[in-house]
Amino acid sequence: MVVLIYVYGILFAATAILFVAQKVNRLIRKRKYVREHGCQPPATLHNQLPFGIDRVREMLRAAREKRFQEMMQGRYLQTGNTFQSTILGRSYIFTIDPRNVQTVLALKFKDFDLGDNRNYAFRPLLGQGIFCSDGPIWEHSRALVRPNFTRNQVADINVYDVHVSNLLRLIPRTGSTVDLQDLFFRMTIDSATEFLFGESVHTLAPHQSADASRFAADFNQAQDTLAFRIRIGPINKFHRSSEFLGAVQRSRAYVDQFVQKAIRLRQSPNHDESQNINKHYVFLNELSKKTLDATELTDQLLNILLAGRDTTASLLSMVFFTLAKRQDVWKNLKTEVDLLNGRKPSFTDLKGMSYLTWVLNETLRLYPVVPTNIRMANKDTFLPVGGGPDGNSPVFVPKGMDVVYTTYSMHRLQSIYGPDAEEFRPERWGTLKPGWGYIPFNGGPRICVGQQFALTEAGYTTVRILQQFKGIESRDPEPWMEALTLTMASKNGVKVAMIPE
Repeated sequence: MVVLIYVYGILFAATAILFVAQKVNRLIRKRKYVREHGCQPPATLHNQLPFGIDRVREMLRAAREKRFQEMMQGRYLQTGNTFQSTILGRSYIFTIDPRNVQTVLALKFKDFDLGDNRNYAFRPLLGQGIFCSDGPIWEHSRALVRPNFTRNQVADINVYDVHVSNLLRLIPRTGSTVDLQDLFFRMTIDSATEFLFGESVHTLAPHQSADASRFAADFNQAQDTLAFRIRIGPINKFHRSSEFLGAVQRSRAYVDQFVQKAIRLRQSPNHDESQNINKHYVFLNELSKKTLDATELTDQLLNILLAGRDTTASLLSMVFFTLAKRQDVWKNLKTEVDLLNGRKPSFTDLKGMSYLTWVLNETLRLYPVVPTNIRMANKDTFLPVGGGPDGNSPVFVPKGMDVVYTTYSMHRLQSIYGPDAEEFRPERWGTLKPGWGYIPFNGGPRICVGQQFALTEAGYTTVRILQQFKGIESRDPEPWMEALTLTMASKNGVKVAMIPE
């Protein structure tokens, strides 16, 4: 017995010595790295309570009051464009400096991952799809998905037209109030499911199948819970919800029925690819040419559906929220749209409409669909600026630390957009070249593959509405307030009255 105690004592002491030695070695290597690269610490947002509990309370209060982005912008005004803060005992670097954002997303892309917390939070619904994977898995997903967003697919206006027509039929022509945001989110899930699965859920149709209706509801519920899971950070590993799991299982089962159909078709000995030549484009059919793994196909479809639906719907919502408040912008855009003489716009027409492009750009600047994002360092690395008293020195980012970049605040930098950066002024885009100061669709290797698809659908929908109506009237006297899930929209919707031609 005494011998065992002695042996255990030696093992414990050896383990403790090894642990301390590793810590010391780590500290020595860190100091050497910091010295070699001239790193200095960034400004620190000091906490009043241990572990940054006061910061958590401040963030939760701001989220409840629908002013989270406003709060974050205030922090940057207080500390500068890059600062460090401790939240629940974990240190984060926050930045809106375009040079740092470019470094994270492009120049040192391989030094950063999405991080285990985000991937774990998203995995129940999205699996290992393109938006919740890193490294070789992400590279494979990107190679699989990207070819399906070619110019030919994006330029096919027929993909959007039937659903835009359905939307137009639901906009009252009697001067009564309508929430366009609700219609936009329904329209984009209709068009996205048709593009992806080959069959729309038809949420705008008078009669909808029970399965499609349940899928739309389940997908919304699952997405809302994903937003909650990502916000609670590491604690999401302890999150349990039978309602969430049920919504996830039903959502994936709904998509899987289309996946199985595509697989059976592809494996059929009588399958003839030439039979599909005159049929409309279906994302799933093209994807199944490269893989017949049912789980992988379901993962990728749900990833693209989530991004494709929300990006366009949020953009359209903010465009019309603004148009209702700014009659001068409506008038200028209406003048450009009227040059089509009522003809439905082609892809080429949309690309040639300068003021429409400016309106979309300015909307995405002030109301980016993803206002905040995060990356985790997978190795010791550094950001080029933000450290030292003047903020011009590099900042050390140790392995495992998260870097948060706030697109919402960066898009309001007066150093890029001028003293009227808070104002909606589309004309600024006539000469503006903001570079990495403008990233509504992210940037670098992970830039959104569906960017042009979203812009084309949003542009086409905007033009078709302005062709049908000569005016718009806001029915919401309140200022804009944020609604944050995985993306950003308007808390109060977009309540307007449309005046027909």
